[in-house]
Amino acid sequence: MASGGVAVASLWTEVNRCGQNGDYTRALKALNKILQENRDDVTALQCKIVCLVQNGSFKEALNVMNTHSKVLGSEVVFEKAYCEYRLNRVESALKTIESAPDQTDKLKELYGQVLYRLERYDECRTVYTDLIRNSQDEYEEERKTNLAAVVAAMSQWGKAPMEDLGLPESTYELCYNTACALIGQGQLTEAFNKLQQAEELCRVSLAEDSDVTEEDIESELAVIHSQMAYIMQLEGRTDEALQLYNQVIKLKPSDVGLLAVTANNIITINKDQNVFDSKKKVKLTNAEGVEHKLAKKQLQAIEFNKALLAMYTNQADQCRKLASSLQSQNPGHPRPVLIQAAQLCREKQHSKAVELLQQFSEQNPESASGIKLTMAQLYLVQGHVTKACDVLRSIEEFKHKAGMVSALVTMYSHEEDIDSAIDVFKQAIEYYQAEQPGSAAHLALVREAANFKLKHGRKKEAISDLEQLWKKNTNDVHTLAQLISAYSLVDTDKAKSLSKHLPSADTMSFNLDVDELENSHGATYVRKKAGKVVGENLPKEPGQGEVKKKKKKKKGKLPKNYDPKATPDPERWLPMKERSYYRGKKKGKKKEQIGKGTQGATTGASAELDASKTASSPPTSPRPGSVTGSSTAPSGGSVIPPRQQKPSSSGATRKKAPQKKKKGSKGGW
Repeated sequence: MASGGVAVASLWTEVNRCGQNGDYTRALKALNKILQENRDDVTALQCKIVCLVQNGSFKEALNVMNTHSKVLGSEVVFEKAYCEYRLNRVESALKTIESAPDQTDKLKELYGQVLYRLERYDECRTVYTDLIRNSQDEYEEERKTNLAAVVAAMSQWGKAPMEDLGLPESTYELCYNTACALIGQGQLTEAFNKLQQAEELCRVSLAEDSDVTEEDIESELAVIHSQMAYIMQLEGRTDEALQLYNQVIKLKPSDVGLLAVTANNIITINKDQNVFDSKKKVKLTNAEGVEHKLAKKQLQAIEFNKALLAMYTNQADQCRKLASSLQSQNPGHPRPVLIQAAQLCREKQHSKAVELLQQFSEQNPESASGIKLTMAQLYLVQGHVTKACDVLRSIEEFKHKAGMVSALVTMYSHEEDIDSAIDVFKQAIEYYQAEQPGSAAHLALVREAANFKLKHGRKKEAISDLEQLWKKNTNDVHTLAQLISAYSLVDTDKAKSLSKHLPSADTMSFNLDVDELENSHGATYVRKKAGKVVGENLPKEPGQGEVKKKKKKKKGKLPKNYDPKATPDPERWLPMKERSYYRGKKKGKKKEQIGKGTQGATTGASAELDASKTASSPPTSPRPGSVTGSSTAPSGGSVIPPRQQKPSSSGATRKKAPQKKKKGSKGGW
């Protein structure tokens, strides 16, 4: 027994020494020997769990705790919750923490991390705020960084207003989180400036460490550069953003979440172009562990883009499969249904696409607005303008918006359905009369309705609108004139009484410069006048009149063989046949044409050597490989390969000779 006690004591000495040196593997060997002597030694079990956690063996450590749960009790609650958290069993870690009898500071720290992973940001912010207020140690800066990350997540994913918690921006992590929060609020310029500040702080802080290389600094800056590229993309600077994204990809950072987000953003820039690059980049979004690094909305966006990429690469079955899976995971989200409808439209099945959208809008009325707009677009593509108008008028959210009223009136006018267009104006005016009477939008709609009715000869119907406008502004002469014109067809006495309100001719004398008006931009058929001399008009002397400028006459062109010394032909104006010296054309044999054939050959010789003119010679045929009756390929393009003809009745097939490029044509072979 004495020798056994001495051995155990020496083993504990070994454990203590290895723990101080950080050699947890050797410490585990010594602890296993101790546990062989006493398998329920609580201290040895706790030390073993710590060594396994330090070595990253979280699953083995969790097995030890579960096996000896009765002996250990609540002594290792933190270690158990931490192992579950590192194994991505976040829900189990939450239950373990909440079941702990005593909520220590380190448990609260872990509790905040778990809540952040579960995207319960309000509770997480409360936990970190309490920790910062009630603790003072060397980890205060890390807690503030985590709190800034929570605020940024609430701004980006929860669309919550940004709160000023008085956090410092002394480190690049705090600056980066502040920039993320500003992006969520749409303050892109301020966010970009914060990212530049974070980059500078990062370079300064890492340059102080002599062991850090330039590659390490660039790897640490990758997340900042990726966020900068995202801002550039939002601002429309896609070329700069794409260049910065590719720089981040080339660094091959160890953070799979950063790689996935960067690759996804490159895919969104490519859209339906450069699909081969997108197919390479999409593999980075499938890396192991990505689902534990990103928020749910980020993962959702990546899955949507995968379905769209399948559609752009003409993988119809894959696109439908992904869209159906997304719809089952997000039953109320409109985007999976829109992707399916887009795929059907690419297959020219517009009717099925409309049916699919109609079914979804009936089942999910809260998400029907965007779906119905797409339905209206599809109806317009098919030429069903009236159906498109009916769908648009069923959207209560946009029914009375100025843009919607304008679109409906335009479409009804195209269909020459003036009554329906006037009804759209009427409903919109009634809505604004009840909700915002006398507002700028209300009066603008009334004026547009009156102008529309006057344009289409509905002057009687326009009277009420014009009266309403004139009562709002009795000094509006234009509206008064329109009102008088409308009343002249209905009630002449009323028109005469209203005409008394028109200003007199004297008061309507406008100080107009006629010359300036005629010379203004857009004036047509203006008589030209000589420019006026700036200055005082000097009195003319008696007998002095205006002197007209004479135009210089251009000299006529003379023939090339003109000889000024020779006497011109007096009969040059007569036709050739009527001239006295005309003798008519000489009739003779045609001269033998020389030089009309192949260089160096004569007509007679070629005729004698032409075998086709002999009786025994067979009919001519094109030489092998020559192109007969065909043209060369377009400039800069490749030659189209020959197509096989259908088999003839005899069962044999014929092939066209391959086309060749003519000498001198543009483009390569």
